[in-house]
Amino acid sequence: MNMLVRSTVAKRRLLSSMSVKIDGWRPTMDLEEIRLPNDVNERNNLYMDEEKRLMGGIECRVRNDWSRKEISQIYNLPFHELMYKATTVHRMYWDPSEVQQCTLLSIKTGGCTEDCSYCSQSIRHKTFVKPTPTMKVQEVLKAARLAKESGSTRFCMGAAWRELGNKKNAFGHILEMVKGVNELGLEACCTLGMVNSDQARQLKEAGLTAYNHNLDTSPEYYPKVITTRSYQDRLDTLANVREAGISVCCGGILGLGEDSEDRVGLLHVLATLPDHPESVPINALVSVAGTPSGDREDDEIDAFDMARMIGTARIVMPRTMVRLSAGRKNFSETEQFLMFQAGANSIFYGDKLLTTENPKEDSDRRMMQKFGFKPKPAFRGPLLAPTEITGDVVISRVTVSRDINEKVAA
Repeated sequence: MNMLVRSTVAKRRLLSSMSVKIDGWRPTMDLEEIRLPNDVNERNNLYMDEEKRLMGGIECRVRNDWSRKEISQIYNLPFHELMYKATTVHRMYWDPSEVQQCTLLSIKTGGCTEDCSYCSQSIRHKTFVKPTPTMKVQEVLKAARLAKESGSTRFCMGAAWRELGNKKNAFGHILEMVKGVNELGLEACCTLGMVNSDQARQLKEAGLTAYNHNLDTSPEYYPKVITTRSYQDRLDTLANVREAGISVCCGGILGLGEDSEDRVGLLHVLATLPDHPESVPINALVSVAGTPSGDREDDEIDAFDMARMIGTARIVMPRTMVRLSAGRKNFSETEQFLMFQAGANSIFYGDKLLTTENPKEDSDRRMMQKFGFKPKPAFRGPLLAPTEITGDVVISRVTVSRDINEKVAA
Protein backbone atom coordinates (compact mmCIF):
# COMPACT_ATOMS: atom_id res chain seq x y z
CA MET A 1 0.00 0.00 0.00
CA ASN A 2 1.04 3.65 -0.36
CA MET A 3 2.32 5.03 2.93
CA LEU A 4 3.74 8.46 3.63
CA VAL A 5 4.66 9.01 7.26
CA ARG A 6 4.60 12.73 7.77
CA SER A 7 6.52 13.16 10.98
CA THR A 8 9.20 11.63 13.14
CA VAL A 9 6.71 11.25 15.98
CA ALA A 10 4.24 9.38 13.79
CA LYS A 11 6.91 7.01 12.54
CA ARG A 12 8.22 6.29 16.02
CA ARG A 13 4.66 5.58 17.20
CA LEU A 14 4.18 3.26 14.23
CA LEU A 15 7.42 1.36 14.87
CA SER A 16 6.76 1.03 18.60
CA SER A 17 3.25 -0.38 18.14
CA MET A 18 3.68 -2.85 15.31
CA SER A 19 5.74 -5.69 13.96
CA VAL A 20 7.49 -4.36 10.88
CA LYS A 21 7.09 -6.70 7.95
CA ILE A 22 8.26 -5.73 4.48
CA ASP A 23 7.33 -8.25 1.77
CA GLY A 24 7.57 -11.17 4.18
CA TRP A 25 10.66 -10.11 6.15
CA ARG A 26 10.24 -9.40 9.87
CA PRO A 27 13.06 -8.01 12.06
CA THR A 28 13.43 -9.77 15.40
CA MET A 29 15.85 -7.41 17.10
CA ASP A 30 15.70 -3.98 18.71
CA LEU A 31 14.36 -1.38 16.29
CA GLU A 32 17.44 0.76 16.84
CA GLU A 33 19.62 -2.12 15.52
CA ILE A 34 17.55 -3.48 12.65
CA ARG A 35 19.65 -5.26 10.06
CA LEU A 36 18.46 -6.04 6.58
CA PRO A 37 19.19 -9.43 4.96
CA ASN A 38 22.80 -10.00 3.95
CA ASP A 39 21.87 -11.44 0.56
CA VAL A 40 21.57 -8.53 -1.86
CA ASN A 41 18.67 -10.10 -3.75
CA GLU A 42 16.70 -10.75 -0.58
CA ARG A 43 17.49 -7.22 0.53
CA ASN A 44 16.29 -5.65 -2.69
CA ASN A 45 13.16 -7.81 -2.76
CA LEU A 46 12.01 -6.19 0.47
CA TYR A 47 11.52 -2.96 -1.41
CA MET A 48 10.05 -4.21 -4.67
CA ASP A 49 6.92 -2.09 -4.11
CA GLU A 50 8.86 1.02 -3.23
CA GLU A 51 8.44 3.92 -5.61
CA LYS A 52 10.73 6.61 -4.26
CA ARG A 53 12.30 8.27 -1.23
CA LEU A 54 12.32 11.93 -0.31
CA MET A 55 14.43 13.81 2.23
CA GLY A 56 15.82 17.32 2.46
CA GLY A 57 14.28 18.27 -0.86
CA ILE A 58 16.09 15.39 -2.62
CA GLU A 59 14.07 12.69 -4.36
CA CYS A 60 15.61 9.33 -5.23
CA ARG A 61 14.52 5.97 -6.55
CA VAL A 62 16.21 2.73 -7.60
CA ARG A 63 16.03 2.45 -11.37
CA ASN A 64 17.79 0.69 -14.23
CA ASP A 65 16.64 2.93 -17.08
CA TRP A 66 19.09 5.80 -16.64
CA SER A 67 20.08 7.64 -19.79
CA ARG A 68 23.70 8.60 -20.27
CA LYS A 69 22.62 12.24 -20.47
CA GLU A 70 20.92 12.04 -17.06
CA ILE A 71 24.02 10.57 -15.42
CA SER A 72 26.22 13.17 -17.13
CA GLN A 73 24.04 15.94 -15.71
CA ILE A 74 24.46 14.54 -12.21
CA TYR A 75 28.20 14.02 -12.62
CA ASN A 76 28.67 17.60 -13.82
CA LEU A 77 26.66 19.28 -11.07
CA PRO A 78 28.50 22.02 -9.17
CA PHE A 79 30.59 20.13 -6.63
CA HIS A 80 28.77 21.47 -3.58
CA GLU A 81 25.39 20.50 -5.08
CA LEU A 82 26.62 17.02 -5.99
CA MET A 83 27.96 16.48 -2.49
CA TYR A 84 24.72 17.60 -0.85
CA LYS A 85 22.65 15.34 -3.06
CA ALA A 86 25.00 12.34 -2.67
CA THR A 87 25.29 12.52 1.11
CA THR A 88 21.52 12.96 1.41
CA VAL A 89 20.84 9.92 -0.75
CA HIS A 90 23.43 7.95 1.24
CA ARG A 91 21.58 8.70 4.47
CA MET A 92 18.24 7.82 2.89
CA TYR A 93 19.34 4.25 2.23
CA TRP A 94 22.24 3.46 4.58
CA ASP A 95 23.54 3.95 8.09
CA PRO A 96 26.49 6.24 7.27
CA SER A 97 28.40 5.15 10.37
CA GLU A 98 28.80 1.55 9.17
CA VAL A 99 31.68 0.69 6.81
CA GLN A 100 32.49 -2.70 5.37
CA GLN A 101 36.15 -3.73 5.71
CA CYS A 102 37.54 -6.10 3.07
CA THR A 103 40.96 -7.67 2.60
CA LEU A 104 42.33 -8.54 -0.85
CA LEU A 105 45.04 -11.19 -1.23
CA SER A 106 46.88 -12.15 -4.41
CA ILE A 107 46.79 -15.95 -4.37
CA LYS A 108 48.55 -16.20 -7.73
CA THR A 109 50.82 -13.30 -8.68
CA GLY A 110 52.23 -12.26 -12.07
CA GLY A 111 52.56 -14.13 -15.32
CA CYS A 112 49.23 -12.94 -16.74
CA THR A 113 48.91 -13.04 -20.53
CA GLU A 114 46.52 -10.09 -20.71
CA ASP A 115 47.74 -6.66 -21.86
CA CYS A 116 45.85 -4.42 -19.38
CA SER A 117 47.75 -1.14 -19.62
CA TYR A 118 47.64 -0.51 -15.88
CA CYS A 119 48.57 -3.94 -14.56
CA SER A 120 51.92 -4.75 -12.99
CA GLN A 121 51.23 -8.48 -13.33
CA SER A 122 51.14 -8.68 -17.13
CA ILE A 123 53.99 -10.57 -18.83
CA ARG A 124 53.87 -7.88 -21.52
CA HIS A 125 55.17 -5.20 -19.13
CA LYS A 126 58.54 -4.99 -17.41
CA THR A 127 57.71 -4.28 -13.78
CA PHE A 128 58.99 -5.23 -10.34
CA VAL A 129 56.52 -8.13 -10.10
CA LYS A 130 57.97 -11.63 -10.32
CA PRO A 131 55.57 -14.48 -11.22
CA THR A 132 54.77 -16.86 -8.37
CA PRO A 133 52.69 -20.06 -8.35
CA THR A 134 49.27 -20.35 -6.77
CA MET A 135 49.46 -20.27 -2.99
CA LYS A 136 48.75 -23.39 -0.95
CA VAL A 137 45.29 -23.65 0.61
CA GLN A 138 46.62 -23.48 4.16
CA GLU A 139 48.75 -20.42 3.34
CA VAL A 140 45.65 -18.61 2.14
CA LEU A 141 43.63 -19.63 5.18
CA LYS A 142 46.43 -18.41 7.46
CA ALA A 143 46.25 -15.02 5.74
CA ALA A 144 42.47 -15.07 6.13
CA ARG A 145 42.79 -15.68 9.88
CA LEU A 146 45.14 -12.72 10.20
CA ALA A 147 42.73 -10.56 8.20
CA LYS A 148 39.88 -11.51 10.51
CA GLU A 149 41.98 -10.75 13.60
CA SER A 150 42.73 -7.33 12.11
CA GLY A 151 39.05 -6.52 11.68
CA SER A 152 38.19 -7.53 8.11
CA THR A 153 34.87 -9.26 7.49
CA ARG A 154 35.20 -10.06 3.77
CA PHE A 155 38.24 -11.84 2.34
CA CYS A 156 38.85 -11.53 -1.39
CA MET A 157 41.23 -13.81 -3.31
CA GLY A 158 42.67 -12.67 -6.63
CA ALA A 159 44.51 -14.67 -9.28
CA ALA A 160 46.48 -13.10 -12.13
CA TRP A 161 45.23 -14.93 -15.17
CA ARG A 162 42.85 -14.31 -18.05
CA GLU A 163 40.28 -16.94 -17.09
CA LEU A 164 39.76 -20.08 -15.07
CA GLY A 165 39.46 -22.07 -18.29
CA ASN A 166 40.58 -25.67 -17.81
CA LYS A 167 42.62 -25.06 -14.65
CA LYS A 168 40.85 -27.93 -12.88
CA ASN A 169 43.50 -28.54 -10.23
CA ALA A 170 43.85 -24.86 -9.34
CA PHE A 171 40.06 -24.45 -9.35
CA GLY A 172 39.68 -27.36 -6.96
CA HIS A 173 42.10 -25.68 -4.55
CA ILE A 174 40.23 -22.38 -4.87
CA LEU A 175 36.96 -24.09 -3.97
CA GLU A 176 38.71 -25.44 -0.85
CA MET A 177 39.89 -21.91 -0.06
CA VAL A 178 36.37 -20.54 -0.37
CA LYS A 179 34.98 -23.21 1.94
CA GLY A 180 37.79 -22.63 4.44
CA VAL A 181 37.31 -18.87 4.48
CA ASN A 182 33.61 -19.41 5.17
CA GLU A 183 34.40 -21.74 8.04
CA LEU A 184 36.52 -18.97 9.58
CA GLY A 185 33.43 -16.76 9.73
CA LEU A 186 34.48 -14.51 6.85
CA GLU A 187 32.58 -13.72 3.68
CA ALA A 188 34.52 -15.02 0.68
CA CYS A 189 35.08 -13.10 -2.54
CA CYS A 190 37.11 -14.03 -5.63
CA THR A 191 38.48 -12.26 -8.67
CA LEU A 192 39.68 -14.94 -11.08
CA GLY A 193 39.15 -13.46 -14.52
CA MET A 194 36.49 -14.87 -16.80
CA VAL A 195 34.33 -17.74 -15.49
CA ASN A 196 31.65 -19.75 -17.26
CA SER A 197 28.23 -20.57 -15.85
CA ASP A 198 29.27 -23.98 -14.48
CA GLN A 199 32.30 -22.54 -12.69
CA ALA A 200 30.14 -19.80 -11.21
CA ARG A 201 27.68 -22.42 -9.98
CA GLN A 202 30.48 -24.40 -8.29
CA LEU A 203 31.79 -21.26 -6.61
CA LYS A 204 28.30 -20.54 -5.30
CA GLU A 205 27.95 -24.09 -3.97
CA ALA A 206 31.32 -23.72 -2.21
CA GLY A 207 29.95 -20.68 -0.38
CA LEU A 208 31.27 -17.74 -2.40
CA THR A 209 29.59 -14.51 -1.34
CA ALA A 210 30.79 -12.16 -4.08
CA TYR A 211 32.73 -12.15 -7.34
CA ASN A 212 34.74 -9.16 -8.54
CA HIS A 213 35.08 -8.49 -12.25
CA ASN A 214 35.66 -4.84 -13.09
CA LEU A 215 34.68 -3.16 -16.35
CA ASP A 216 37.52 -0.65 -15.79
CA THR A 217 36.15 2.19 -17.97
CA SER A 218 33.57 3.07 -20.62
CA PRO A 219 32.92 0.78 -23.62
CA GLU A 220 34.32 3.49 -25.92
CA TYR A 221 37.62 3.96 -24.09
CA TYR A 222 38.08 0.30 -23.17
CA PRO A 223 40.04 -0.70 -26.34
CA LYS A 224 42.72 1.82 -25.34
CA VAL A 225 43.15 0.03 -22.02
CA ILE A 226 43.06 -3.63 -23.04
CA THR A 227 42.89 -5.54 -26.32
CA THR A 228 43.11 -9.17 -25.20
CA ARG A 229 39.59 -9.35 -23.73
CA SER A 230 36.45 -7.66 -25.03
CA TYR A 231 33.99 -5.59 -23.05
CA GLN A 232 31.35 -8.19 -23.87
CA ASP A 233 33.58 -10.90 -22.37
CA ARG A 234 33.42 -9.02 -19.10
CA LEU A 235 29.66 -8.52 -19.30
CA ASP A 236 29.22 -12.23 -20.01
CA THR A 237 31.16 -13.13 -16.86
CA LEU A 238 29.01 -10.74 -14.82
CA ALA A 239 25.91 -12.42 -16.23
CA ASN A 240 27.23 -15.89 -15.30
CA VAL A 241 27.99 -14.76 -11.76
CA ARG A 242 24.64 -13.02 -11.34
CA GLU A 243 22.69 -16.03 -12.65
CA ALA A 244 24.52 -18.30 -10.20
CA GLY A 245 23.23 -16.19 -7.32
CA ILE A 246 26.61 -14.71 -6.40
CA SER A 247 26.78 -11.02 -5.50
CA VAL A 248 28.37 -8.96 -8.27
CA CYS A 249 31.27 -6.64 -7.41
CA CYS A 250 32.09 -4.45 -10.41
CA GLY A 251 33.62 -1.01 -10.80
CA GLY A 252 36.42 0.81 -12.51
CA ILE A 253 39.65 2.79 -12.40
CA LEU A 254 40.24 6.53 -12.61
CA GLY A 255 43.46 7.77 -14.15
CA LEU A 256 43.76 5.60 -17.27
CA GLY A 257 43.71 8.60 -19.59
CA GLU A 258 39.93 8.64 -19.80
CA ASP A 259 37.87 11.85 -19.77
CA SER A 260 34.83 12.69 -17.66
CA GLU A 261 32.40 11.30 -20.23
CA ASP A 262 34.19 7.95 -20.08
CA ARG A 263 33.60 7.93 -16.33
CA VAL A 264 29.95 8.72 -16.99
CA GLY A 265 29.89 5.92 -19.57
CA LEU A 266 31.16 3.38 -17.03
CA LEU A 267 28.53 4.42 -14.50
CA HIS A 268 25.86 4.24 -17.18
CA VAL A 269 26.72 0.61 -17.97
CA LEU A 270 26.71 -0.32 -14.27
CA ALA A 271 23.48 1.54 -13.51
CA THR A 272 21.63 -0.09 -16.42
CA LEU A 273 22.62 -3.71 -15.74
CA PRO A 274 19.61 -6.01 -15.06
CA ASP A 275 20.45 -5.64 -11.36
CA HIS A 276 22.76 -3.05 -9.88
CA PRO A 277 26.00 -4.59 -8.56
CA GLU A 278 26.03 -5.39 -4.85
CA SER A 279 29.22 -3.34 -4.65
CA VAL A 280 31.03 -0.92 -6.93
CA PRO A 281 34.76 -0.40 -6.23
CA ILE A 282 36.11 2.98 -7.31
CA ASN A 283 39.88 2.84 -7.80
CA ALA A 284 42.43 5.60 -8.31
CA LEU A 285 45.23 4.33 -10.52
CA VAL A 286 48.33 3.37 -8.58
CA SER A 287 51.06 4.05 -11.11
CA VAL A 288 53.54 1.22 -11.59
CA ALA A 289 56.71 1.91 -13.56
CA GLY A 290 56.93 -0.22 -16.65
CA THR A 291 53.22 -0.24 -17.43
CA PRO A 292 51.82 2.02 -20.19
CA SER A 293 49.40 3.70 -17.77
CA GLY A 294 52.00 3.96 -15.03
CA ASP A 295 54.42 5.79 -17.32
CA ARG A 296 51.87 8.53 -18.07
CA GLU A 297 52.39 11.88 -16.36
CA ASP A 298 49.17 13.71 -17.21
CA ASP A 299 46.44 11.78 -15.38
CA GLU A 300 46.91 12.43 -11.68
CA ILE A 301 43.66 11.83 -9.83
CA ASP A 302 42.72 14.10 -6.93
CA ALA A 303 40.19 13.75 -4.12
CA PHE A 304 37.61 15.81 -6.01
CA ASP A 305 37.76 13.38 -8.95
CA MET A 306 37.18 10.47 -6.59
CA ALA A 307 34.41 12.19 -4.64
CA ARG A 308 32.63 13.19 -7.86
CA MET A 309 32.73 9.59 -9.14
CA ILE A 310 31.67 8.12 -5.79
CA GLY A 311 28.91 10.69 -5.35
CA THR A 312 27.45 10.03 -8.79
CA ALA A 313 27.60 6.27 -8.22
CA ARG A 314 25.78 6.73 -4.92
CA ILE A 315 22.97 8.71 -6.53
CA VAL A 316 22.36 6.44 -9.54
CA MET A 317 22.79 3.18 -7.58
CA PRO A 318 21.48 4.08 -4.11
CA ARG A 319 21.30 0.53 -2.73
CA THR A 320 24.78 -0.42 -3.94
CA MET A 321 27.75 -0.53 -1.61
CA VAL A 322 30.39 1.87 -2.99
CA ARG A 323 33.91 0.76 -2.17
CA LEU A 324 36.80 3.19 -1.75
CA SER A 325 39.46 0.93 -3.23
CA ALA A 326 42.99 1.21 -4.66
CA GLY A 327 44.86 4.48 -4.33
CA ARG A 328 43.77 5.39 -0.80
CA LYS A 329 47.38 5.64 0.30
CA ASN A 330 47.74 8.73 -1.89
CA PHE A 331 44.96 10.58 -0.06
CA SER A 332 44.97 12.22 3.36
CA GLU A 333 42.43 11.30 6.03
CA THR A 334 40.62 14.58 5.33
CA GLU A 335 40.39 13.70 1.64
CA GLN A 336 39.17 10.21 2.45
CA PHE A 337 36.50 11.66 4.72
CA LEU A 338 35.27 13.69 1.75
CA MET A 339 34.89 10.43 -0.18
CA PHE A 340 32.94 8.79 2.64
CA GLN A 341 30.69 11.84 2.75
CA ALA A 342 30.13 11.39 -0.97
CA GLY A 343 28.68 7.95 -0.27
CA ALA A 344 31.49 5.41 0.10
CA ASN A 345 30.71 2.77 2.71
CA SER A 346 33.34 0.09 2.13
CA ILE A 347 37.13 -0.02 1.99
CA PHE A 348 39.92 -2.45 1.24
CA TYR A 349 41.74 -3.01 4.49
CA GLY A 350 45.28 -4.32 4.91
CA ASP A 351 48.84 -3.31 4.07
CA LYS A 352 48.73 -4.48 0.44
CA LEU A 353 46.25 -4.67 -2.44
CA LEU A 354 47.50 -7.43 -4.73
CA THR A 355 50.94 -5.94 -5.54
CA THR A 356 50.58 -2.30 -4.46
CA GLU A 357 50.72 -0.64 -1.06
CA ASN A 358 47.67 0.26 1.00
CA PRO A 359 47.41 2.26 4.26
CA LYS A 360 48.63 0.38 7.33
CA GLU A 361 45.98 -1.41 9.38
CA ASP A 362 46.78 0.57 12.53
CA SER A 363 46.43 3.81 10.58
CA ASP A 364 43.07 2.73 9.17
CA ARG A 365 41.87 1.62 12.59
CA ARG A 366 42.66 5.05 14.06
CA MET A 367 41.01 6.76 11.10
CA MET A 368 37.83 4.72 11.51
CA GLN A 369 37.69 5.62 15.18
CA LYS A 370 38.34 9.28 14.42
CA PHE A 371 35.44 9.35 11.95
CA GLY A 372 33.14 7.50 14.35
CA PHE A 373 32.72 4.56 11.97
CA LYS A 374 32.01 0.97 12.95
CA PRO A 375 32.75 -2.15 10.86
CA LYS A 376 29.94 -4.12 9.22
CA PRO A 377 29.94 -7.67 10.66
CA ALA A 378 30.47 -10.65 8.37
CA PHE A 379 27.37 -12.55 7.19
CA ARG A 380 25.08 -9.88 8.58
CA GLY A 381 23.22 -7.43 6.42
CA PRO A 382 23.65 -3.67 6.64
CA LEU A 383 21.94 -1.66 9.32
CA LEU A 384 18.61 -0.13 8.41
CA ALA A 385 19.10 3.56 7.66
CA PRO A 386 18.48 5.59 10.84
CA THR A 387 16.45 8.04 8.75
CA GLU A 388 14.07 5.19 7.93
CA ILE A 389 13.58 4.47 11.62
CA THR A 390 13.08 8.10 12.62
CA GLY A 391 10.85 8.95 9.69
CA ASP A 392 13.16 11.67 8.42
CA VAL A 393 13.04 10.01 5.00
CA VAL A 394 9.58 9.84 3.42
CA ILE A 395 9.05 6.53 1.65
CA SER A 396 6.24 5.86 -0.76
CA ARG A 397 4.82 2.49 -1.78
CA VAL A 398 6.38 0.23 0.83
CA THR A 399 4.23 -2.74 1.80
CA VAL A 400 3.94 -2.90 5.57
CA SER A 401 1.99 -5.57 7.46
CA ARG A 402 1.02 -4.84 11.07
CA ASP A 403 -0.30 -6.94 13.92
CA ILE A 404 -2.70 -4.19 14.97
CA ASN A 405 -5.74 -2.66 13.34
CA GLU A 406 -4.60 0.93 13.57
CA LYS A 407 -3.66 2.38 10.20
CA VAL A 408 -1.50 5.34 9.32
CA ALA A 409 -3.17 7.41 6.62
CA ALA A 410 -1.27 7.89 3.40
